[in-house]
Amino acid sequence: MVKIYMDYNATTPILSEVKETIMETLDVYGNPSSMHKYGRMAKSIVDKARNQVADLINADPKEILFTSCGSESNNLVLKGNMCKKKCCTGFIPNMEGHIITSTIEHPSVLNTCVALNKNGKKVTFLEVDRGGLIKFDQLKKAAAEPADLISIMWANNEIGTIQDMAAITEFAHQKEIKVHSDAVQVIGKIPIDVKKIPVDFLSISGHKIGAPKGIGVLYLKKNTVLCPLIHGGHQEACRRAGTENTIGIAAIGKACEVAKRDLQKNTEILSRLRERLEQKILQNIPDVMINGDVNHRLPHVTNITFKYIEGESILMMLDQQGIAVSTGSACSTGSLEPSHVLLAIGLKDFDAHGSIRFSLGPGIDEEQIDYTFNALEKIIKRLRFISPLG
Repeated sequence: MVKIYMDYNATTPILSEVKETIMETLDVYGNPSSMHKYGRMAKSIVDKARNQVADLINADPKEILFTSCGSESNNLVLKGNMCKKKCCTGFIPNMEGHIITSTIEHPSVLNTCVALNKNGKKVTFLEVDRGGLIKFDQLKKAAAEPADLISIMWANNEIGTIQDMAAITEFAHQKEIKVHSDAVQVIGKIPIDVKKIPVDFLSISGHKIGAPKGIGVLYLKKNTVLCPLIHGGHQEACRRAGTENTIGIAAIGKACEVAKRDLQKNTEILSRLRERLEQKILQNIPDVMINGDVNHRLPHVTNITFKYIEGESILMMLDQQGIAVSTGSACSTGSLEPSHVLLAIGLKDFDAHGSIRFSLGPGIDEEQIDYTFNALEKIIKRLRFISPLG
C-alpha cells in the first residue's frame, strides 16, 4: 500500500542523522552530574546539544533549559513565573496580577490557564479574528491592568497562522510584562531569533523537528527568574531537577542543527507543495474553504473545510488509501467536540467538524501530492453523495 504521511504537526519521523546520534550516545551511560570520566563524557554531550539548540534561535547556551516536552515547558513558565519566593527551594504561588493568553492556544497552555483561573489567578483570554490573529485592541485593554505574563503561541498548530510576535513583544515590554511563546510548531519551519524578537520564554518540542518524543526545551532569557515545578537536585541550574535525558538531549541537539541547515530549502519546497495541493482542491472540489490567515501562516500547513461532510470520515477513508492526515490537534484525538481553534475563528460546528489539516514535511513530493488529491476528490464525491446534507 502507498504510505503518505501528512501529519507532521502531530509528530515527525526521527531523522536519519538523529538516529545516528542516538546510536552513538547509547553507550555513554555516565551521569552528567558525576565528576569522573564517564560523567564528563555525558556532560559534554549535554553541553554540545545546548549549544546546538541555542545556535538555532540565536540564544546563549546558558539560556537553554532541557525539559521532557513542549507541554512541560509551557507549564513551567505559566506556573513557575507565579512564584513569590524566587528560589529553587520553595513555591508560594502569587495570585495577584494576571496572565494574558488567547483562545486558540495549545491545550497545554489553554487548560493550564483555565486551571490557574479556577484557583484564583486572573486570566484574560484574547479573541482572534477570522484568520486566527489576536485582536490587538483586546490585548491593549487587558494590559491596562497589572499583568505577570503574556503567553501567545508563535504559530497555531491547527491552522498555521503566525502571530506578530515582534509587535506583541514590543508592546508587552513597554508595559513591563514578560512574554512567553509556545514555539513548538515554528521551530525549523521559519527563522527564529530571540535577539531580534526578545521574548522572555520560548517552548520547543523535539518530536516536532525529527527528534524522539520525550524531550523538550525552554528558552529562558538571561536573568529572568523562574521557580521550578520539579524540586530535587541542582540539574539545569536548579530550574528542573532530575538526571538529564542524555540520549534525548543529544537527539534534539542534532535535530536543531539539521533544522538550521535545511530550513530555507525545506521552506521553499514545502510551501510550493502546499500551494500545489491547495490549488488542486480549490479548483476541482466545490464548497471548500481554507481556514486561517493565508498571508501569515506556516509554509507547510493548510487546514481546509469540506462542507456538508464529517472530517473524521474523510480522515478514515484517506487512511484506507495509505494517506495520514488530521482533523485537528493530536492532543484532542478522541474528543467529539469540534476544534476550539476553528470555533474561535468563527466557524460553525458543522463546518468545524468537516475540516482536515494537511501538514507536510521532508519526503513529500509532487507525486504524493497528486496521489493525495486524486484520492481526496473521489472520497469527497462519495461522501457528499451519501450525505443527507450534500
